[in-house]
Amino acid sequence: MTNVTIIDIAEALGITPSTVSRALSGNPYVKESTREAVRAKARELGYERNVHASNLRSGKTHTVGIIVPRIDRQFFSSIISAAESILDEAGFSVIICQSHENEEDEISALKTLTESRVGGIMVSHATGSRSGSHILEAMNRGIKMVQFDRVFPGFPGSSVTNDDFAGAYNATMHLIGNGYTRIGAFTGPLGTNMFLNRYEGYKAALTEAGLPLDEDIVFENSIVRETGYANAAKAVERGCDALYSSGDYSALGALDFLKEKGIRIPQDFGIVGTANEAFTSLISPALSSTEQNPVEIGKKAALALLRLMNNETSGENLVVDTELIIRESSDRKHFAKK
Repeated sequence: MTNVTIIDIAEALGITPSTVSRALSGNPYVKESTREAVRAKARELGYERNVHASNLRSGKTHTVGIIVPRIDRQFFSSIISAAESILDEAGFSVIICQSHENEEDEISALKTLTESRVGGIMVSHATGSRSGSHILEAMNRGIKMVQFDRVFPGFPGSSVTNDDFAGAYNATMHLIGNGYTRIGAFTGPLGTNMFLNRYEGYKAALTEAGLPLDEDIVFENSIVRETGYANAAKAVERGCDALYSSGDYSALGALDFLKEKGIRIPQDFGIVGTANEAFTSLISPALSSTEQNPVEIGKKAALALLRLMNNETSGENLVVDTELIIRESSDRKHFAKK
């Protein structure tokens, strides 16, 4: 049977639709035996409760939303999985939206979630989302929200981020320690706080080591494989012997170019990525990368959202440490000992 309603269940059991409705909502004034009979008949008939309509009637919801830039990245899928495990245990279902790195899609996703009256939202911003006015407006309307990974500092609500400055600083210092002296950088849009912090960490390492900062070898908006390949060609042409990359996919594109041109890695050129995607340990040479601990980010963000929804806090800013995973693509000292 399709489009089964509470009326169908009521007729099948010989009771009133209002009794069915109360039984399905767990009303304690309906006898347990009746509640169980109603639930059993609902399963038998294939009844699906209209959660959205229920939310509109009650003004309450057991659904939360998660907005991510790209669902096909291991980093974000790991965060979603970890968050879902926490939220499911707390009795919440999850609606997942992706912005495709586009501000208009992010605004549309936010509108869909708020119209569905979700109890709260976790969001990591698209690179195209610059002002965050739509997020701030939702927060000011009372939407409980946790920003994670890519955030707008100073907004109300909670945030969960990596120590992106330290991650980039440690990666760049590792390259310097392996004897590379002209180190370029692949960054995301520097209007995004996360990518700006990584850029600042990269600059701080160069300054501490007494190496000059050359903006000609800093390539903004380079976070996908295609831009990594194209900008690696420019980096080599401009005399680079290493690259710090704010993403693993652009680092992969650089490796594609370097191998195609016969440039030896790590003897002649070193590279470190960010995110420790699954492929980094499987390619040759294996790619050094900064582990961002997405499972911990997902769990912390979900717990922070629960605390907001329970009014246990007005907001908190949590930081998750990163870890440099050293592999063949940058470990020139170890290679030289072989």
